[in-house]
Amino acid sequence: MESSLQILQKYWNYDSFKPLQEEIIASVMDGEDTFALLPTGGGKSICFQIPALLKEGICVVISPLIALMQDQVQNLQQKDIKAIALPSGIKYTELDTLLDNCIYGNYKFLYLSPERLQQDIVQERLKQMNINLIAVDEAHCISQWGNDFRPSYKKIKILREIHPSVPIIGLTASATNKVVDDIITELDLFQPKLFKQSFFRSNLGYRTENVEDKNYKLTEILKKYQGTSIVYVRNRKSAVELSDFLNAGGYLATYYHGGVDAREKTKRFKQWLSEEIRIMVATSAFGMGIDKPNVRTVIHYNIPESIESYFQEAGRAGRDGKQSFAFLLKNKNDANKLHNQFIKVLPDTDNVKLVYRKLSNYFQISYGEGEQTAHEFNFNTFCKTYQLQTLITYNAIQFLDRCGVIRFTQRFTQKTSIHVLTTGNHLLEYLEKNQKYELVTKAILRTYGGIFDDEVSINIAQIASKASTSEGKVIQTLQNLQEANLLEFKHTQSDAEVIFLVPREDEHTIHRIKHHLIEQNDSKKEKIKAILQFTENNTTCKSKQLLRYFGEVSDNDCGICNFCIQKNKNQEKIDVDKIREDIIRLLQEKKLSSRDLLSKLEYPEDSTLEVLREMNAHQIIKINHDNNYQLV
Repeated sequence: MESSLQILQKYWNYDSFKPLQEEIIASVMDGEDTFALLPTGGGKSICFQIPALLKEGICVVISPLIALMQDQVQNLQQKDIKAIALPSGIKYTELDTLLDNCIYGNYKFLYLSPERLQQDIVQERLKQMNINLIAVDEAHCISQWGNDFRPSYKKIKILREIHPSVPIIGLTASATNKVVDDIITELDLFQPKLFKQSFFRSNLGYRTENVEDKNYKLTEILKKYQGTSIVYVRNRKSAVELSDFLNAGGYLATYYHGGVDAREKTKRFKQWLSEEIRIMVATSAFGMGIDKPNVRTVIHYNIPESIESYFQEAGRAGRDGKQSFAFLLKNKNDANKLHNQFIKVLPDTDNVKLVYRKLSNYFQISYGEGEQTAHEFNFNTFCKTYQLQTLITYNAIQFLDRCGVIRFTQRFTQKTSIHVLTTGNHLLEYLEKNQKYELVTKAILRTYGGIFDDEVSINIAQIASKASTSEGKVIQTLQNLQEANLLEFKHTQSDAEVIFLVPREDEHTIHRIKHHLIEQNDSKKEKIKAILQFTENNTTCKSKQLLRYFGEVSDNDCGICNFCIQKNKNQEKIDVDKIREDIIRLLQEKKLSSRDLLSKLEYPEDSTLEVLREMNAHQIIKINHDNNYQLV
C-alpha cells in the first residue's frame, strides 16, 4: 500500500505536509473519530481525501455549499480520482442512477448536502455502500453558536446509525471552544482526537483604522504597501464602484461578486493570480479556493458581520510567511449601518410564517403537497405582489433554505439573446409591411453585430432607450417576430429557482423550526456585538483579542498591530525639534495640506498635528485659502 506522503506527491505534487496534516491523517487511518480545526489555508480537504484514497471503499463528504462541493469534485476529477456530488435539485431518476454508480462504479468520494442525506432512497443506498470514512466539512454549521448555522446539519448523525463502525472526521477553519464542544456532541464523536492549530500569525498585522475618508485611506494603504491586495466590500454595487475608483486613480483593479458571469470570474481570478491585476475588490463570494501565498494586504472597506468572517478573510494575507497586513476601515456611521443591515432585518417567527404561506400561494401549492417540485422565481415580483419588505423577506427565505424547507437558488445573471433566422433582405421586406416593429428591430440591428450568424446576448433596457419605447414593448416585438419564424428569442424573466423540499404544512412546518430562528437571531446579535467590540478596543493587542475570542491564550503582543505600534511609539522619545525642522523643510519646497504632511512624515500622527498647531499659533506657518500650510 502507498504511504500518505506518496499519495500527496502523486496527486498534489507536494513533497511535505502542512502543520498537523500528517498527524490528522494518521488518526483517521487508525480508525479514530477526529476533529480538525485548521485556519484558512491550512489544507483541510487533504486531511480526509488522502486517508480515503488509502482505504478500500468510498468516502462520504457532507458539505453545505453546492459551489464548494462542485469545486472539490472538479479538482478530484482533474486528478483522475472518481468523485461525484449529489446536491439538492437532482431528479429522482437521475439520483437513482448516480447512487447505483457509487455502489458499483468504484467511486472514491460521494459529496452530499445535509438535506440530500435525509432522503430515504439516499439512506437505503448508503447502507449498501462500502464507506471507509465520513467527512463533515464546515462542521461549525452544526452548532447554533457557529457561523452560518444550518439546522439540517443536526441530522448528520444518521450516518452514525447506518454505519456505526466508520470513523467520522469533522473539519472547520474557525470555531470557539463553545462551538467545538457543540460539534463533538452533535456529531456523536467517540473520544475524538482533537487537532487544533494555533490561530496566531506572527507575520500578520491586524490594523483597525478610524477614518472619515475611506477612499483616501485605501489609496494611502495601497501606495504604502506594494503587492497583491484583496479589498472586501459589503455588496456588489460597492465592488463595481470601488474598482472603477481605483482604476481611475491609476491602480490595476477588477471586481468579483456573485453576479459576475462564471467565465468572467475565472478570467479575473487568473488575472489576479498572475498579477496582471494587482487588486481584487470583492464581496464575501471571493473566498473559496483562494490559495495565493503572496497577498500583502487584505483591506475590509466595511465591518464584517462576525469575527469568524473577518478572521478567515484577513487570513488570506501573508500565507508565504512574509510580513503582511489586514486593515479594517471604519467610521462613526459603520456601527449603525451594521445594525441596520444585519440586526434590523432579522425575520421573526411571524415573518417566516407569512413568507412561507405566500410562497406556497404564489406557486399554488396545496396543503400536504409540493414536495420536490421546482419553480422559476422572480424575487422582486414576489415582494411587490404581496407588498413584502425585501430584506426581511430575503432573510426569511434564506432561513427556510437553511432549515431544509425549501432550496433557494439565485441566478445573478439573466440571459436574454436573439438569433435572426432569415436573411437581411427578407427581414427588411417584412418590416416594410409591419412598420410597428421597425423602430425596435432597427435599434437592435444598429447595436448588435453577428445576430444573423449566431445567438447574441442583448440588453432589453438599452434597446428600449434607443427606440424610445418601453421594455415591455421590446419584449412583445421580439416575441411577435419569433412567432413569425424570423428570429429565435430567449428571455429569462426569473432570477431564482425555488424547490419545495417538504410537503406544505404551514403552521406545523414553521413550528418545527421556530426555535432555530430564535437561536439564530440571538447568535447573530452576539456576533455583531463581538466584532464591534473588536473594532473599538484599542487597549489590547489586536492579535491577542482575536486569539482570546477563539479560546487561545497568549502572553505576548504581536508587535505589528495598531495597539503594538502605538505602544512602541509612545515609549520612544518624540523629538519635537526634528518634526518642526522637517515640516519647515517640506514647506520650503511647496505648500502642503495636513494630509500631505502626515503622509510624508514618519512621525506619530497626533505628535505631528500637535507641532503643526503650535507652529501655527506662533505664526511660523499659516493656513491659506486653499486650506494648505505655508511658511509665514
